Amino acid sequence: MHPEHAQLQADRIYLGWQYAMLYPEPGPPPKRPSPEDVPEEPAEVDPAWVRRERLKEDLLNRPMKIVGVFMVVLALVMVVLGVTETMDWTFVTAGLVVTCGVAAICWYAVHQGERALRSRIKEQEARADDRRRRRERDLFDAQERHAERYRAWAAKKEQYDRQLTWYAVAVPDEIDRIDVAGGTLPGWSALITLLGATRLYSGGHLTVLDLSEGAIAKDLIELARRGGDDPLVWVLPTDLPRLDLGATLPPEAFADVLAHVVSVSEEHRTTRDLSFDNAILERVLEVLGENATINQVTAALRALAQVGDPRDDLRYGLLTATQLERIGTLFGRGVTDRVVIERAWALESQLRKLETLGSEAVRLPPARLRVVSMDRQAGVFGNRVLGTYVATALTHILRQSPASERPWYHTIIVAGADKLRGDVLDRLMDACETSQTGLVLTYRSLTPTVRERLGRGHAAVAFMRLGNAEDARVASEHMGTEHRLELAQLTESISPTVDGLNGSYTSTVGDGAGRGGAGGHEKAEGDLKESITESTEWGRSARKAMGEERVLHRSREFLVEPHQLQQLPTTSVIVTHATVEGRQVRLADANPAILTFPKTTLGEFEEVRRVMLTPAPQPEPDPEEDSFAPNLGPPPERLDWRKTH
Repeated sequence: MHPEHAQLQADRIYLGWQYAMLYPEPGPPPKRPSPEDVPEEPAEVDPAWVRRERLKEDLLNRPMKIVGVFMVVLALVMVVLGVTETMDWTFVTAGLVVTCGVAAICWYAVHQGERALRSRIKEQEARADDRRRRRERDLFDAQERHAERYRAWAAKKEQYDRQLTWYAVAVPDEIDRIDVAGGTLPGWSALITLLGATRLYSGGHLTVLDLSEGAIAKDLIELARRGGDDPLVWVLPTDLPRLDLGATLPPEAFADVLAHVVSVSEEHRTTRDLSFDNAILERVLEVLGENATINQVTAALRALAQVGDPRDDLRYGLLTATQLERIGTLFGRGVTDRVVIERAWALESQLRKLETLGSEAVRLPPARLRVVSMDRQAGVFGNRVLGTYVATALTHILRQSPASERPWYHTIIVAGADKLRGDVLDRLMDACETSQTGLVLTYRSLTPTVRERLGRGHAAVAFMRLGNAEDARVASEHMGTEHRLELAQLTESISPTVDGLNGSYTSTVGDGAGRGGAGGHEKAEGDLKESITESTEWGRSARKAMGEERVLHRSREFLVEPHQLQQLPTTSVIVTHATVEGRQVRLADANPAILTFPKTTLGEFEEVRRVMLTPAPQPEPDPEEDSFAPNLGPPPERLDWRKTH
């Protein structure tokens, strides 16, 4: 299939576009030869030479002419003497014969000299004609050679102008995870918009956990709506009452989730400490029974820690008298009781931030795009607690789900994953790998926790702009500084135009009972290219940059060095992953609007190069068929960007 007919493939994860020129620029056209370019030789006889030759001939013939004239005059004198009978005619006749003979000889010599002169002049004129014809022939040959060079240049120029310049950078679905290190909020927005849109338009499902507080999935939500979906968006903590995530977990899993939520502020806590908190929560949930809510758990912990008046919780129906009595005898008395009281108090102080979780939950229709975000106006610590809860609950749901038959059919994106504890990330990675769920983790900085996990397992790593010098050094050592990458000037031109993100998420679950489901809206019939152009800031910025012809075919090369990684454009991403040929390092532009460019293909550069540079096999003629009927083969497949359901 021709690269221009490449289609969106569900078994590939698209991370950006690589700028590459398969055919080099042919340069300026060859100069047309002019008569001045051909060595000029005299095309006519030099008049000065003719004058010199005539003067020389005149000097040589002058004595002959004088003698001849003298002989003629002498003959006339002798005739006069004969007529006057002064001299005898016998002597006159003899004298006339002598004088006339001498005069004839002189005039013959003069005539021969003139003839020789004319002959030399004609020879010079013939040589001049030969030089003129040779010069005209040389000029004609030069023009013929110029025509051949120009035709060859025109073919290369057409090949250069028509070639594709942006190639997809994708990783196969055998990759379990993608770690994105560094980057800015606009850069993450571009990458998540491109990755999420291609996943959705190829028929997949997507869950975004946005811990960045920057509304980086806003464009992706608009694209999903234009594609006919009705995304679900939770903005926490406002939508916490309508978040039912984890409501169906069994008590053991629910206790584990809550124990990890409590540990978010206690990085020093070990596995032993987590198991101790988990044991307390399991016993409390055992007393509360099935379907216990967070506010019931916090009420039980207050009773266990002897904080406040338990009669208030009894009056509000959070606890029953029987439950309160059982809680009082869960751990006995003595020193152990004091330890339990301290931990119960700590657990209650953390979990009370989740007390409204699921209190107003309603049944929501299914959606192929789900976004859980943190409100930037909420507290930083509260958002970390909420993010840890969502990540841990997702982990348990994945552990209980059967493995997907199609890798990356369901994809989870965690933006700002460096805000989660290392053990929370490890459990989420393991659950996604087991269930064949695609996982994308973005890290703002390379903390020690992130460095330990960066690229671990069968994962691809994508490096974006790294502002911190130490992070840039670690990234360059990870990739190797010997790689030379090509950066398009168009990337550097578009990046400053989308330097910030405006707006915030709008909740779609505030009135969940009134939602009509994924089919409630009229499905957009436009393709992905049209959706990106019309509904994203990237598409609008790209249209302006496309008008600048001077930046469309310009690029520069750079080495993977720390100072270069600190100066990467906003949407630049360096993708590296292991292949059978070795580790591959490619520079891509994650700007989703590049998909709308006329010279962009969804084929990868190496694949296209093999197709374009490999000569097509010539089919053997069939003697039974008409040899004059060309075999055109099947028509090329049409480029289909529409999403599949």
